[in-house]
Amino acid sequence: MKVHPTPFEGVFELIPRIFEDSRGYFFESFRAEALESQGIQINWVQENQSYSQAGTIRGLHFQKKPYAQAKLVRVIHGKVLDVIVDLREDSKTFGQHFSIVLDSKINNALFIPEGFAHGFSVLDTAIFMYRCSNYYNKEAEGGILWNDPELNIDWQVENPILSEKDITWPTLEEFKRHTGGL
Repeated sequence: MKVHPTPFEGVFELIPRIFEDSRGYFFESFRAEALESQGIQINWVQENQSYSQAGTIRGLHFQKKPYAQAKLVRVIHGKVLDVIVDLREDSKTFGQHFSIVLDSKINNALFIPEGFAHGFSVLDTAIFMYRCSNYYNKEAEGGILWNDPELNIDWQVENPILSEKDITWPTLEEFKRHTGGL
């Protein structure tokens, strides 16, 4: 498994080695020592899966301390544009976003440490899986408005399908005014 750094400190793309033959393919979708090689040791406690039709946008979500979550995300089927926003107030990339295509054809994954808002747009109907380092807690839930003009994220989706909750999150500026960061 290859581990590639991103422009954001602590965020890594993981690309597995895929073994194919006439029967199909095999690959390791998770290997603890791949993250440990980057100084990351996490006890994953929850794994979630969602199915979304093309055009759906989910996010931008996070969990506040003490329920903050690191995540390891990947697509089991389909393709998404995965998006993170750095909410770590002491980070040099605070308030910036990063996006990457996660595609079941290459089976890449993204490791996201605590302190990020996370979301994705569905480019091709997808089954999305993510491991979490902490349990979900409804009272600790937070979010940033998906179409915040300050972030100016190109979700690569026209006429997005959104939840009621995702259209009511505060902007990044409102978030900064009320909390300062995660």
